[in-house]
Amino acid sequence: MKNSERSFARRIDLTSLQLFVAVCELGSIGRAAEREFIAASAVSKRLSDLEAAVDTALLYRHSRGVTLTPAGESLLHHARTVLFGLERMQGELSEYAEGVRGHVRMHANMSAILQFLPEDLGAFARTHSQIKIDLQERLSPEVLHAVQEGTADIGICTLGTAGAGDLQTRPYRSDRLMVVVPETHPLAAYPSVAFAQVLDWDIVGLQGGSSISLAMRAAAALAGQPLRQRIQVTSLDAMCRMIDNGLGLGLLPDRAFALMHGGGRLRAVRLTDAWAAREVQLVARDFDALPVTSRLLVEHLSPAPTALAERLAAA
Repeated sequence: MKNSERSFARRIDLTSLQLFVAVCELGSIGRAAEREFIAASAVSKRLSDLEAAVDTALLYRHSRGVTLTPAGESLLHHARTVLFGLERMQGELSEYAEGVRGHVRMHANMSAILQFLPEDLGAFARTHSQIKIDLQERLSPEVLHAVQEGTADIGICTLGTAGAGDLQTRPYRSDRLMVVVPETHPLAAYPSVAFAQVLDWDIVGLQGGSSISLAMRAAAALAGQPLRQRIQVTSLDAMCRMIDNGLGLGLLPDRAFALMHGGGRLRAVRLTDAWAAREVQLVARDFDALPVTSRLLVEHLSPAPTALAERLAAA
């Protein structure tokens, strides 16, 4: 850290940030003082000191209260991020005091969470009850970004044509995309179809940044045909309900369709395109540099357990 950065960090105190956020949320120094059980003059002094520390005005003060300057809006965003991080830190540290011996922060895409992770993480939790897993569902590009930025220790996603960049990858599972159609649809009679045949029909798709949506768009562009995606949803079960009610066709991973097949009169037809066979990957910035608990989970999720898993389990 540069000397100027150290000096800035020392000039900012957490109490002032908390009071600044309270004033922004309530739009009044007086109301913020009442909520935080502190004198209004003390709050005003803290805000003045904060403005002096950042060397710019943060608030417009007027008779009806306060409003944010552009610099104040920027500080509010960062202050909330800092305070949220402190809340998470406090929560995790309190769990260590209660017997938790490690945390693993993981982001994974929808397909992995639906198809594979419940059983895999359940088995891991039964064996390692003192390790807590914080799992968040994200789109595949967002999973890669979270790992790159350090928000997640481990990611699980399907890589697109751009690949994983400078992140490391390991195989996790594989699946195949199927074309899901109503049982009465003409394509339901086929044992398999190419994606070019699907382009003649309306598509029920997932949100734009999902790996399935990106793959469909790339395939449609390669075929030189428009993608008639009339409806976008945010979950696979919502997609199935739309398809069941005749609103279009959709692409789902094979195991996901098998798990949800109880609802609706649907048929899954094999997609013959090479890109329909997908590899679901574990990603990390550096697997060898992960904390012991994260490495233990990675070895548990890897297809072939290694001697490292046994050594980590013994430790």
